[in-house]
Amino acid sequence: MNSRNFSAEGHLIDSGIFSAILNTILDEGGDYVIGKFAVGKNPDETSRLSITVMADTPERLQKIADMLTDLGVFEAEVPSAELTPSQKDACAPEGVYSTTNHRTEVFYRGTWHEVAGQRMDAMIVWNGTAFGCTKLRDIKRGDLVVCGTDSIRVYPPDARTDNEIFSFMSNEVSSERSGSIAVRKTAELLRQVKASGGKCVVVCGPVVVHTGGSEALASLIRSGFIRGFLGGNAVAVHDLEKQFFGTSLGIDLETGKVVEHGHNHHIRAINIINGHGSIRNAIAAGTLTSGLMYEIERSGIPYCLAGSIRDDGPLPETVNDMIEAQDRYARIIADADLIIMLSTMLHAIGTGNMTPSYVQTICVDINPAVVTKLADRGSGQAIGIVCDVGAFLRDLERELAG
Repeated sequence: MNSRNFSAEGHLIDSGIFSAILNTILDEGGDYVIGKFAVGKNPDETSRLSITVMADTPERLQKIADMLTDLGVFEAEVPSAELTPSQKDACAPEGVYSTTNHRTEVFYRGTWHEVAGQRMDAMIVWNGTAFGCTKLRDIKRGDLVVCGTDSIRVYPPDARTDNEIFSFMSNEVSSERSGSIAVRKTAELLRQVKASGGKCVVVCGPVVVHTGGSEALASLIRSGFIRGFLGGNAVAVHDLEKQFFGTSLGIDLETGKVVEHGHNHHIRAINIINGHGSIRNAIAAGTLTSGLMYEIERSGIPYCLAGSIRDDGPLPETVNDMIEAQDRYARIIADADLIIMLSTMLHAIGTGNMTPSYVQTICVDINPAVVTKLADRGSGQAIGIVCDVGAFLRDLERELAG
């Protein structure tokens, strides 16, 4: 049998990582011997594991080692990272390490180096002084890229959290969770983030407008609780439709009735903005005087509307180059302390892919499957609140108003 020694440290038991380590080894046809397992006796103490992993071939053992890396397991005797120069733009060397969204360190020249710009599915590049995450498309010929997993240490998020306000919910998705408690605790968290000078970013879908929650969200922006906004063309278009015609998707938001010829209101709204050249110009001209996009522009917070194949128009502000839109999203969520995702599965998953796992994330949607899909794609830190997003936002606005 081939064998290698590994170590792990953290809240291994209550996070489920300990059992995941052992199951991974056995599921992949390996075996193990636990050398030492020191269990933390209180919430402030971490557990420490020393384990020898065995397999019948070096290839199987390496496969197990690669899988254990994502669970925060690292070699007991860590070699210095293998840096391989890229031979071509947008092409990494064979055996390149692809990142998770968990905080990561690389052992190089006798020192652990924290990786900057943590995100999923990136390469780790050494720039001569530090390691950082780089998307495959941004790799340049000659870049020194980390290959293999032997010199990587990953820190999966603990199941527990030091933030008592945020710990009111587990990661489990349930429609039976108290909506009033969720609103109250989310309000406490927003107050905490704002008071500490932190940054909350909202990822928003058009359902917020359809369900009557856009005015409440606009109020949160006006009050300084939101410092970044991500969405698509649709949420902006339907907000503008509401401001100009009182409808969303041609439905009167006061009566709930279909308005005659209301199906063309969103096109007319886009046309009004196009006539001014931009949303900002429409505000300056006095044509747009309220609403979600009005408050976003007036507040000066950074925002990005990412285009898609479904878009009508689109608005002048909509970014139709997907690479540019991804980059703008990443810049806006940089240094975020809290991300709130409001009824938008695709934009939520896209944002989650570029968000470090240590960033607190709340996903509000009437459909539990949205939160489940978000977690399945790696954003396991996302807390799900299953409810009507419009009602949630209106209640949240009232709670924050005192």
